[in-house]
Amino acid sequence: MTSFEIGVVLPITQFGPERVTPRWTELRRMIALAEDLRVDTLWTPDELLWQAEAGPPQGVWDGVSMAGAVAATTARIKVGTWVLSALHRNPGIIAKTAETLDEISGGRFVFGLGAGHVWPGQAHAFGLPEDRIFARFEEALQVIVPLIRGGHADFEGEFHAARDLPQRPVGPRPNAIPLLIGGNGPRGQRHAVQHADIWSGYIEEQADIAEMSPRLASLEAICEELGRDPATIGRGVGVSVNPLEPAGWKAHVLSGPAESIADRLRTFRDAGFTQADLMLGPGTVEAFEAMAPVLEDLRQD
Repeated sequence: MTSFEIGVVLPITQFGPERVTPRWTELRRMIALAEDLRVDTLWTPDELLWQAEAGPPQGVWDGVSMAGAVAATTARIKVGTWVLSALHRNPGIIAKTAETLDEISGGRFVFGLGAGHVWPGQAHAFGLPEDRIFARFEEALQVIVPLIRGGHADFEGEFHAARDLPQRPVGPRPNAIPLLIGGNGPRGQRHAVQHADIWSGYIEEQADIAEMSPRLASLEAICEELGRDPATIGRGVGVSVNPLEPAGWKAHVLSGPAESIADRLRTFRDAGFTQADLMLGPGTVEAFEAMAPVLEDLRQD
């Protein structure tokens, strides 16, 4: 049977109407639980502010700092960025960040990367660029990929530059850190087919394979166009999960009994996804504990 990995996105965002802040003491307990529960990958998001509901923006802890903390406080679980925003940082420094996280983790880092976005006003609030996001990302890849795959970049673009830049020092896997590129549309998929080990998309409206099947078809069509064997690229689906709420709580969220959540995750595996990355809510230790029977059910396959 094809391998199907389960990742969990560490909830480092304020949540609920009261904008409850997940504190490091609680997050550290979640990290330990994830390792004890044999989660395959623990991911850290890379947002600055978020606006998913009415009220003031939700604050978010820095994802790179949290990835380093996860790497330093675990021994087995893979550590990943889901996904590190190329809009927020210089691309040469992004590549150095990935190498450093692989060193801290002892070769357990998964380098998740995306173009970033301006919504919901976070780019403006932080003084970041708000235009031509994908053009900027395409240039960033001309720096990042040569650095992490060949150890050197020399590029002069409209937005980014790397001038005879070496990747030094290097961690335990020179030129071999797994690269995941996230993006729901064909442009992001094309970048993933060209450069990445894994493509990752995410549920937007309906936590059902029907929403993601067209994206799988698009990915395979791009593989055929560019001459890549689709079996050589991993396929990830990001889906929100709340094991503390009843089934059908929200259309885009998996909820209800553990066996129901597990069965619905299996539909993504059976359709051809190689990993599911769960955006777990609420951001509490109790929600992590409630995922234990879901993971146990999936391990019985």
